[in-house]
Amino acid sequence: MAHTVTTAYSALWLTLFIVGTAVVAVNHASNTAYITATASRLRPPVTIANQANHAQAKTEGEVKQRFAQGVLMLHAKQYEHALTAFHRVLQLAPEMPEAHVNMGYTMMGLARYNVARDFFESAIALRANQLNAYYGLAEALEAMNDLPGAIGAMRTYIHLASENDKFKHKAESAVWEWEAKIQAGQPVASSSR
Repeated sequence: MAHTVTTAYSALWLTLFIVGTAVVAVNHASNTAYITATASRLRPPVTIANQANHAQAKTEGEVKQRFAQGVLMLHAKQYEHALTAFHRVLQLAPEMPEAHVNMGYTMMGLARYNVARDFFESAIALRANQLNAYYGLAEALEAMNDLPGAIGAMRTYIHLASENDKFKHKAESAVWEWEAKIQAGQPVASSSR
């Protein structure tokens, strides 16, 4: 009789276990279906607009990353690396005036003054009040021995700069120096480009 009771309890426990497992499985399946159905209603449908927004966000992220890398390399005077970074930025964001300015300064570091001048001018064409583009343009023109052009660009910088601009005094000094060179009869290139 004890053996029969033990067998009966074992059968009962096995039955309860099987039924409990089945209930849990059915409950899990219905919860999973509910969660999946709810999630699909909450998740926006994949559309071309969503994909475009994702691609744009990814591009903007790369632009920021490459721009920061370029600035870091430019300050470290690693001009070839800065060139690579800003080249990529300009591929992704060709109308970003700050990238044109920094590419101009990169070209100055590489002693490619004509190319630097072109980048500074393109930055100004994109944003007429891009202050550092005028300063860079003046430096590029000075390096090309175009002191009248350098004076004009630097005067524009001085005109646009605020009174507390930390480079304004240096810009004014450069203009005085260049004017003195012209008055002293130092040969200069013509300002026609």
